[in-house]
Amino acid sequence: MESESIVYGCIRDWPSEHLEQRCLRRETNHQVLASLPSGEAWPFLGREMFASCATEGEGLYQTQVIHFGASYRALEYEWRLWIEQFEALLKNLYWASAVVHLETELNGCHTFRWDSERGFHSPQENDMRVRCIWEREGLRG
Repeated sequence: MESESIVYGCIRDWPSEHLEQRCLRRETNHQVLASLPSGEAWPFLGREMFASCATEGEGLYQTQVIHFGASYRALEYEWRLWIEQFEALLKNLYWASAVVHLETELNGCHTFRWDSERGFHSPQENDMRVRCIWEREGLRG
């Protein structure tokens, strides 16, 4: 049996006092995620792996948190392709920060962080300026 890789994390929007702006950003993010492939059609990112609270109340105060997770067969060998697809997705979303955790049986745990240099990213921006931090935990014994 091949090794399993687990990927999970979240994408955070930025808080705003303006309800209309928050709702517009959330709706745009929802539409982008809904446009992802479904079922067997997605090689790395699919709509089923993403979720977020839909209406303000418990679980959604000012900041939208989009959480995601999936398991893969030996994803570390195709990690560059996964990152490319994830960054392409980020280009189309409103967000302030994102974190991805990769747990592999062979290479341990890794954490990747994207922080927008200005504190927020809008899909209308042509250039995505991010600071990506890579962290690695020790191998499991």
